[in-house]
Amino acid sequence: NIHVLVCPRREIQRFAELTTDETSDLWLTAQKVGKQLESYHKASSLTFAIQDGPQAGQTVPHVHIHVIPRKSGDFEKKDEIYDALDLKEKEMKQSLDLDKERKDRRIEEMAEEADEYRKLF
Repeated sequence: NIHVLVCPRREIQRFAELTTDETSDLWLTAQKVGKQLESYHKASSLTFAIQDGPQAGQTVPHVHIHVIPRKSGDFEKKDEIYDALDLKEKEMKQSLDLDKERKDRRIEEMAEEADEYRKLF
């Protein structure tokens, strides 16, 4: 699943700890990113999701919004997106855990993707 994470510049664990300006900037950025991703990926909808705290599924202790372009039929049941998000969060935690074997993407692959997305903004 293609998606982008949008996070505030200041490293904050929980959503309620953001200032009013940071909250506004975070959502306005997510809105702008979502609009461009939806167009770029020829999607028809977007899912915006925040897991705020460990019991909500947050595995990386930094507020972030998942911005996910959606298309008809991308999941058999529309709410399966949340299972996929849970899996992505766990993968992200594993990739950040220095005690586990990392499976990084090639730098060329990441640079190519960044170049493509940079053109959108």
